Formats: sequence, C-alpha cells, structure tokens
Amino acid sequence: MYLNEEQIAFRESVRRLVQKHVAPIADEVDRNDRFPKELVPIFGDMGLLQLRLPEAYGGPGANLTTICVAAEEIARVSEAIALISGQNGIGLIMPLLYFGTEEQRCRFFPEVAKGRTLTAVAITEPEAGSDVGSMRTRAIREGNSSYRLSGQKCFITFGAVADYITVFAKTGDVDERGTHNISAFIVDTRSPGFSVGKNERKMGLNGVPDASIYLDNVRVPTENRIGEEGDGFKICMRILDLNRPTVGAVSVGLAQGALDAAVGYAKERRQFGRSIAEFQGIQFMLADMAMQLEAARCLVYECARVADGGFADDADFRRFAATASMAKCFASDMAMKVTTDAVQIYGGAGYMKDFPVERYMRDAKINQIFEGTNQIQRLIIARQLLA
Repeated sequence: MYLNEEQIAFRESVRRLVQKHVAPIADEVDRNDRFPKELVPIFGDMGLLQLRLPEAYGGPGANLTTICVAAEEIARVSEAIALISGQNGIGLIMPLLYFGTEEQRCRFFPEVAKGRTLTAVAITEPEAGSDVGSMRTRAIREGNSSYRLSGQKCFITFGAVADYITVFAKTGDVDERGTHNISAFIVDTRSPGFSVGKNERKMGLNGVPDASIYLDNVRVPTENRIGEEGDGFKICMRILDLNRPTVGAVSVGLAQGALDAAVGYAKERRQFGRSIAEFQGIQFMLADMAMQLEAARCLVYECARVADGGFADDADFRRFAATASMAKCFASDMAMKVTTDAVQIYGGAGYMKDFPVERYMRDAKINQIFEGTNQIQRLIIARQLLA
C-alpha cells in the first residue's frame, strides 16, 4: 500500500488521537453499550466527521484512501467508534455530492463542516433487507411544496442520535414490485411525526445506537428530495458502492488489532516451560493471520486508489463497484477468521471479557452482513464477470 507524506502524517495524528481518547474508553463503551457522545466534538475538530466534505464547502476534502486510513486506525482499537468517523459520508455527504443540487449542498454542508452534526441513512425495513424493492415506506406528494412520509425502518445505525437521515421511500404504489419508484429524502429528525424505537441489543458493535425509526405522516419539503422521483435506487446503490471500501478498511483495522493482541499474548503465555509463541502450531496460525490480513489490506487500498483516480464512464464505475464488493467481502471474511483465531490463541482467556479479542470477534461478524451481505457481494462480482 502506498501513502504519501501527508497521509502518513495524518495516520500518525489519528493514531495519537486514538491512544488518547479512544483506547481508554473502548472497553467501557462496549460493556455499557454507551454511545460516546463526548467524542463527537473531538472527532469533529479533527475533521473526522466530515472527511468526505470537499474543501469548497469547508471540509478537509479527503480522498477515499485517506478515509480508509482513518477507519483502519480507529478500528484497531474499536470498530464501534471507528464507524462514527465515516457515518456522515454515507448519511448525507455522498448523496448530496453526487445527486443533490447546489442549493442543497450550500444549505446542509456548512452545518456538517462544523463537525458537530451526525447523520444516518435509512434503507432497511422489517420485510426489505437485501430485497430493497420490497420496501413499504411511502412518500405521498402534496402539491409542489412537500411530501408526507409514512413507514418504518429498522436497524438504522446512529438513527437514534442523527440530526438528519437520508430516508428511501416509494413515491408510487408500495405493492408494485421493482425499484423504479423509490426516491430519497433528507428528513430532519426534529420533524413532527418522527420517532425512534428502542436501542437494539446486539451481539457486538455495542456503543453504536441501532434502532427502528418511525415516520408518521412526516412532512418533508420538496427541496429535501435528492434527485428526481425514482432516482432512489440508483442513489442507494451508488453510495453503498462508494462506502464499501471503508467497511473493508474497518475490517482490516479490526483484524490488525486482534493480530497484535494475539502476538503479544503468545509471547507472554507460557505452557510446558516456554512461551506458546515457540510452538509451531501457534506460529503457523499467526503466519496465516498475517498473510490474510495483508492481502485484504492491499485489496482495500488498491480499490481506494482506483476510486481516487475517478471514473471515465458508467462501465468504469461498474468495474470499480465489483472491486469494492471484493474488498468488502474479502476483508470482512478475513476479519471474522482472524479474530476467531485470535480467540483460539488466547484459549480460555480469549472467551473472557477481560481481554479484547472476544469483542473483536463479536464486532467482526456484522461486517459480513451490513452494507450488503457477503452473499450479495458475490452476486455483484459474478455479474460483472459475466457481463
């Protein structure tokens, strides 16, 4: 992986921030399932909440490689906290950058640039996961001025703490199959009729609020619609494609944290009169973990490099999208295996919450599921190969 001098310096600054502000609370955040709101201004002041925001709108203007650097470094200590830094990219910045109007960008981006705003994206519903076309949230138009949104979204990451949520809803018949009548809207969570359900109890990723959101006849101004009616599915797929390399980077960071912990423990733990790191069985496990990790890292950053170079046409982007699926799928599968092996190296101690590797293993699982399951990623890759 190649990083320029500026990116190397940025990585070191993020590493220092993580050691000062993240490492001391990572275990407590997981144990209490507490959203660390005290990190929002700290991350915002460093530009981590608005990394994707272009300089023209007051942001750092970071490219995808730099964003992946931040995600990896924070995830080495806590994936839950790492997700905070990237959430505004998929929640608001990318939808408006690629599909919004200049008026929308000038209206929302100055607030995001201050580094205190949190956003989310709402796609999933109880009966609509991978099958996005099955969503039943509906947007009914009221003349030229507004829409009324009604429905339920579930498993909305940061939905309980977001200031704005990009909500996908059908602007046509909800019983009509297909994705042609899905549209995207920016919903202010202070709007009457908007409410949040209970925080979901999860296997891992504690500290990240995940909840259902309910829209009961919520009025949304027409100027908050992103793109034209029917553009929603295209917007949804584009932001997911562009965000998947960051899921890969988080997976790489998580696995690196687990590998570092396993190496340290193997050197210290003694059995049969010597450290377990001296046993060939452990050495082979560590070597396999390192190889898989480095392969995933190379794939993730190669994918980011391609994105940073831009896309000549739609066919070029489709090739990138397949690579992004490879990066997300391979890296998250790798993280699941590496973190599981780290627990195995710890033995019984690895199953205890006194050590971080069991948290790494629990957190790793979600990366194979969210932002498109790894089965969906394999479909995307195969379709590009067979096109």
